[in-house]
Amino acid sequence: MKKVNLSIEKKSYATREAVRTLRTNLQFCGDDKRVILVTSCVPGEGKTSVSVSLAESIADMGKSVILVDADIRKSVMASRLGITGVEKGLSHFLSGQCVLADVIVATNIPKFHILLSGPEAPNPTELLESKRFSGMLESMKNVYDYIIIDCPPLGVVIDAAIVGRLSDGAIMVVEAGKTKYRLAQNVKGQLENSGATVLGVVLNKVERKNQKRYYNKYYGSYKYEGYYRTDDDEKNA
Repeated sequence: MKKVNLSIEKKSYATREAVRTLRTNLQFCGDDKRVILVTSCVPGEGKTSVSVSLAESIADMGKSVILVDADIRKSVMASRLGITGVEKGLSHFLSGQCVLADVIVATNIPKFHILLSGPEAPNPTELLESKRFSGMLESMKNVYDYIIIDCPPLGVVIDAAIVGRLSDGAIMVVEAGKTKYRLAQNVKGQLENSGATVLGVVLNKVERKNQKRYYNKYYGSYKYEGYYRTDDDEKNA
């Protein structure tokens, strides 16, 4: 299996605590919640950062995890993580151009594997609806403790709802002060209509001056709300 080094910035203490809280809350949702999709309402809310951090945190506690980049429309994961030299990805596998073993790569983090999106596909919806995709997830369940699927924003394209019917639960990433309430409600409704169980909402990019207020409102309510703060927020606050 090919191995890559992930370029992940060292997180602040507050960020590490937030991610551990998210991981713990996921565990309390039940041991049957193993296939988890992560989506947002619109681009730029931080869903990929949350997906990577959650997968990394799961691996840190000794659980095997694979991060699946299901954004085969406009993925940023490879560049975000500084991954080079990986020629094939999910779009290659789903279109029948290779076998699954050709597209899964190990990382420098023990028990953390990754499946990149591959090149943009002209028919992403059809590929995600295929038996090849559902069969892939079933095969992964026999190998990994957790499968984290980073999906495109559901407020823009329907892909996350398609993946939702195959997942055990969904996490929504919402940017504080940006995402409209009605849009967030619509995305939540789309996930639920697809058959996905919405496990929680990660409130991201909270300004420092609002941090205490949001913690008081959201902290500890694992079923519906969560809190996550990126290092970029720490620097820009």
